[in-house]
Amino acid sequence: MSETSPSDTPETPGNPDFDAMARDIAEVPAVEVIVTVAVNLMSAAAVKLGLTEEGDKYKDLDEARKLVHALAGLLDASATEISSFHAAPLRDGLKSLQLAFREASVVPDEPGQGPGEKYTGAIYG
Repeated sequence: MSETSPSDTPETPGNPDFDAMARDIAEVPAVEVIVTVAVNLMSAAAVKLGLTEEGDKYKDLDEARKLVHALAGLLDASATEISSFHAAPLRDGLKSLQLAFREASVVPDEPGQGPGEKYTGAIYG
C-alpha cells in the first residue's frame, strides 16, 4: 500500500488533478459556463448537419436533432439568466441550425415539430 495520499500524487494523463479543476471552474461565472456549453452544442450540431469543410463526412441528422433540441432547451431554460448581449447571437445561431436541419431533411418535419421548435416555436424556411 502506498504512503502518499491522492492529493500528493502528481497529475498524469490517467490521474487528473480534480482539486485544481474544481478550483478553476469555481472561478468561472455561470453565464460563461452556459454560453460555452451552448457554443459547444452549436458546433457539434453544425458538424452533424454537414456544415463543416468535411461536409457530409460526419453528417448524422439523428444526432443533429438531439443536439439542436438540447441547445434550444438550454437557451430556453437560461433565458432569464443570461443577458440579451449573450442570448441574441445564440438564438440566431439556433435558428440557423434549425433552418439547416429543415433543408438537410429529405422529409422535413411539420412546422413546430422540428428539433427545438417545442421551445422556439415553428421555424419556416
